[in-house]
Amino acid sequence: MTKLLKINHHHTIPFAGGLYRTTTRSNVASLALATSPFQFSSGYCSKTCIPSRLKLVSSTCYATLSAVVKPQESAFDGKEAALLVDELRTNFNTGRTRSYEWRISQLQNIAKMIDEKEKCITEALYQDLSKPELEAFLAELSNTKSSCMLAIKELKNWMAPETVKTSVTTFPSSAQIVSEPLGVVLVISAWNFPFLLSVEPVIGAISAGNAVVLKPSEIAPATSSLLAKLFSEYLDETAIRVVEGGVPETTALLDQKWDKIFFTGGARVGRIVMAAAAKNLTPVVLELGGKCPALVDSDVNLQVAARRIITGKWACNNGQACIGVDYVITTKDFAPKLIDALKTELKTFFGENPLKSKDVSRIVNSFHFKRLESMMKENGVANKIVHGGQTMEDKLKISPTILVDVPEESSMMQEEIFGPLLPVITVSKIEDGFQVIRSKPKPLAAYLFTDNKVLQNRFVENVSAGGMGINETVLHVTLKDLPFGGVGESGIGAYHGKFSYETFSHKKGVLYRSFDGDSDLRYPPYTPEKKRVLKALLSSDIFGAILAFFGFSKDS
Repeated sequence: MTKLLKINHHHTIPFAGGLYRTTTRSNVASLALATSPFQFSSGYCSKTCIPSRLKLVSSTCYATLSAVVKPQESAFDGKEAALLVDELRTNFNTGRTRSYEWRISQLQNIAKMIDEKEKCITEALYQDLSKPELEAFLAELSNTKSSCMLAIKELKNWMAPETVKTSVTTFPSSAQIVSEPLGVVLVISAWNFPFLLSVEPVIGAISAGNAVVLKPSEIAPATSSLLAKLFSEYLDETAIRVVEGGVPETTALLDQKWDKIFFTGGARVGRIVMAAAAKNLTPVVLELGGKCPALVDSDVNLQVAARRIITGKWACNNGQACIGVDYVITTKDFAPKLIDALKTELKTFFGENPLKSKDVSRIVNSFHFKRLESMMKENGVANKIVHGGQTMEDKLKISPTILVDVPEESSMMQEEIFGPLLPVITVSKIEDGFQVIRSKPKPLAAYLFTDNKVLQNRFVENVSAGGMGINETVLHVTLKDLPFGGVGESGIGAYHGKFSYETFSHKKGVLYRSFDGDSDLRYPPYTPEKKRVLKALLSSDIFGAILAFFGFSKDS
């Protein structure tokens, strides 16, 4: 793992969804934090919500101040990581986390934490992303609380052994599938929904009875520090820990032997995580992303379709969401109508000047701002903008931007955009959109807008994606009876609801027999008579088995 993340002098490295330029290994975390503007709005954030270890740098020229950690050697290295895992494994081996009582108490404490600290959590999300209060509640707090309450309600049912049928070969017997915790698991979360994507996997890990380490994203420092504070206050520290930091700390954690690693982030780092896990044959869940398309037919309710596309793009962390609409496909004839509807509804949602709207999140840091700005300025792309394109670098704001038929070879069409830029790709007929989608790696989500039932069925059957929404965007992830996860390059594994419990559990098959009814048919010496009986039994030929048992055959 050290080789995978080794940093040389002035080497640019990929991690946690971005690139950081650093001079030494020891200050990667602080430089990463320095690229994440840490916003304070006068009278908005209470002192109790500001992590005491974060120091404001008065010389910062941003209108919105940045919070950085003073450069220092990381205290959490491989030795500390090994000690932490050993301690948690020792505590797990006592059986403490396996009991229903322990699991339910921790889940209840998470629900209590969300209720009691809602304001602090909302403030932290605003500091990290300027996330609007209602969006923070709906997308992060409400979803997390819903997952927690479902686990509390269903935990006994999830834990109960599942009885399955046995066969004549094991008669008399009974059999069960018994769920058992995996052990000590690692959760590495992302910055774009830093509360939801941290706590929801932890809910699954706790429900299944595991000890768990959470590594929040350093690119959302306010939420990371708040999670560390709240977890130590509300949860059992003998089995649940938070490790903060950047690349060095994550490297130290990945060098350890875990019973499962759950990672949310980009495909580039996902490969690093998977390579590290392979050393110990550790199973992984990779929640990645990809270019999520929205295919729009001409028979739609135009206003409703436009509103739902906007919600799945700009009202979803301003495009910084793995399930957000990455690009739209529609016919050449219908494109002007769709674009006009999008413009109209964007004005309704965010006003004449969306850069000043309080309902639009900012770009997470200057690196991603410049990355998105560069996408817009590429040759052959800048002249394709039909709406928006305004930027405000000091506030890290980019207005909702619509482009038409950008070149396929452009970075906007080759990479996941992860921002407020929406290319509209036109095709001659709507069915041609299927091939556009299939020409790219399988996305985490795919959306279709149409009233045509035949087209809906063809889309579901012929387009491969982690999940789908028909005449809707993003809402499928709120249904806890649906698995959420990727396929191909968009991810491995799934969670949400019972799927979270199963992700962090091992399903153990158990056969129960008594000492009665023991037959010598299975034991040596193997005779022709035994062979005839066993063949008949294994073929479910009860009559033939009876005949063979008495030395007869059907032929006789």
